[in-house]
Amino acid sequence: MSTTQQRLAGLPPALLAQIAGVAQDINRGHLDAADRALAPAAEQVPAHPEELRLRGMLRLAQGRAAEAIALLAQASALRPGDASIHYTLALALEAAHDPERALAAMRQACATGPGLADCWYGLGRMLFDAGQLQPGIDALQRAVDLAPRHANARALLATILNLDGRAHAAQVQYREILAQRPGSGAAWWGLATLKPMPLDADDIAHMSAALHIPDLAETDRIALLFALAHAQEGQGEFAQALDSLGRAHAISRRRDPWDARQFDARIDAILAAFSKAPAGARARRGKEVIFIVSLPRSGSTLTEQILASHSQVQGTSELADLPLLIKAESARQQQAFPQWTGSLAEAQWDDLGQRYLARTARWREQRPRFTDKMPGNWIYVGAILAMLPNARVVIVRRDPLETCFGCYRYYFNQHGYTHDFQDLATAWRGFDRAAKHWQKLYPDRVRVQEYEALVADPEKQIRELLEFCDLPFEENCLNFHATQRHVATPSAAQVRQPMRRDTARADKYGTLLDPLRAALDLPLFQP
Repeated sequence: MSTTQQRLAGLPPALLAQIAGVAQDINRGHLDAADRALAPAAEQVPAHPEELRLRGMLRLAQGRAAEAIALLAQASALRPGDASIHYTLALALEAAHDPERALAAMRQACATGPGLADCWYGLGRMLFDAGQLQPGIDALQRAVDLAPRHANARALLATILNLDGRAHAAQVQYREILAQRPGSGAAWWGLATLKPMPLDADDIAHMSAALHIPDLAETDRIALLFALAHAQEGQGEFAQALDSLGRAHAISRRRDPWDARQFDARIDAILAAFSKAPAGARARRGKEVIFIVSLPRSGSTLTEQILASHSQVQGTSELADLPLLIKAESARQQQAFPQWTGSLAEAQWDDLGQRYLARTARWREQRPRFTDKMPGNWIYVGAILAMLPNARVVIVRRDPLETCFGCYRYYFNQHGYTHDFQDLATAWRGFDRAAKHWQKLYPDRVRVQEYEALVADPEKQIRELLEFCDLPFEENCLNFHATQRHVATPSAAQVRQPMRRDTARADKYGTLLDPLRAALDLPLFQP
């Protein structure tokens, strides 16, 4: 009996035809059709494991993770050997922000379905998110061995190999994807992020040809154009590179709009809500954590690598815990942040601080302190220090032109302000205003770390940074590039090298970037 027949065993014959296409409907996003098809089964056989599995899939697709978990837990108890149930349960637990149980469920999916590439891909992805690089690589290699054309598994495998310092092995994987699908934007962009970047004139020709593939997906087209721009820059073709970036952003801006006025109004509201330091939590919590915030492409990964080289500090990555906590409190208060902040009593701030520390306890199992490097947390600094009065906040900033152009030339998801020079300037000014406000409001808890100062005099700046964080000086922090740890950001390769002073890029483009300089109120290019 096939796996499908086993799943359907025990269902009334009249229901079989109705639910046969439900999973396909869910995967295609036809959720109303799936709901209608499942309704008779939910009424007639509500405890059948296949009905529970499909209903769990549907609830997950509808964004109702808690309901999905309950349904899939019932299904797994009834049919513990069904890998697809454990797989979907793992995804539901992940959606509910329960990574440990999600990982356990995905391991069970692999144990019960050792021949299913998707399960090994899911396991590799979750292991990577948990910072377990080599186990993640092993799982993804298993997925690729089972399904050589599994592009997602191969692309993630390449990404992790690159982050682990194995750029050549990563390139092999990306090239294999392109051999199967020449228009894969993810593979081309992956190659563009390798150090040293391997794209050459022949690759530029292949990418240019790939842009003419009929029915090329927009996501592929965008990633291809970003990769093409990097390759053109590498060949010294700066005007062509800027043209490719402009084409990529023109598409991206339609898909990912951004409202500059709304952004400014939000920054105004946040700074007004924290115009003076609130009473905050009574308990002096927070020394355990060092928050590192910034705009992207500013040097925050380098700052974290330095701190993570200290024997007392566990380096993490871009943790979502604080934004999720703020989002949950906003839902509980039925008001958007920061509207509810003024009404919180000391005990409520203290409770938020305790909840944050409980969510992040896993990062203090080996060392007493840890970093939280989510760049966008710069808008939450007032809330951070109300929740955790003894926390330290390092705001990393870089030259505005280099920061904004760094954001413009990088392929981000859901960074709408990066698609236009005027919007980039607005975002920079909002960040600049907030950084100065937080430093003035909390001079003993907030340090502004200038990237250029760090590069110019590393030892002086690192000593000052450690002193600010109340950490004794350690030589390892000067030799940060020798520290072996999981780094899952675009700067992973850079922080494995000694401090570099040649990272500025804007002047290579000369007058071509004068529109961005003008938007930032900076002097125009002078040769």
